[in-house]
Amino acid sequence: MTRRVRWLGFKWRAMAQLVFGRGAQALRLFRAMLAEFPGDGYPLASIAHLQAQDGATRDALDTLRQLLQVQPQDGGHWFNYGFLLETQERYEEAETAFRRAVELRPALDRAWYGLGLVLIRLGRLDEAADALKRNTQLQPMSPYGWYQLARVHVDRREPEEAVRIIRHLHRFEPKVAAQLERETGLLVPPAG
Repeated sequence: MTRRVRWLGFKWRAMAQLVFGRGAQALRLFRAMLAEFPGDGYPLASIAHLQAQDGATRDALDTLRQLLQVQPQDGGHWFNYGFLLETQERYEEAETAFRRAVELRPALDRAWYGLGLVLIRLGRLDEAADALKRNTQLQPMSPYGWYQLARVHVDRREPEEAVRIIRHLHRFEPKVAAQLERETGLLVPPAG
């Protein structure tokens, strides 16, 4: 059996276990795959994902660090690492990971959003606004970046910018616009 066929055999057996909701069995297969193919990014990423899903965040972070040693140029891996760091309130480290993610993949909207969130947590609102603006450029119809950007403008005492965003949200996410109005006290009639 060729190396590639063995690799695919592990992958498909593990995927089948996942389809049937057998995460523990899939995890064992991915670990066996990694033992046979040391340094392979696919089983490392799969293991980290399953660990994170099971709430084993520390283990997932350790596995992602191994993955980043193997594939340091993958912005998606840096995003996943930053995301888990952010859930652990390790904001400075998460900032570094998100910045690396957007450096490697400038169009990775989720990483811009994550960067914006950690910069808010760090009290660096000007930088957060820049990151969130980039997120909204990449995902103009997603309300999440717009919501956070409006909140940043309110915190920066720029209500006119928040009003502009609320008016924009009224066009495609009226519930989010209404939520922002309630939370900020800014009443903005929809544009006619």
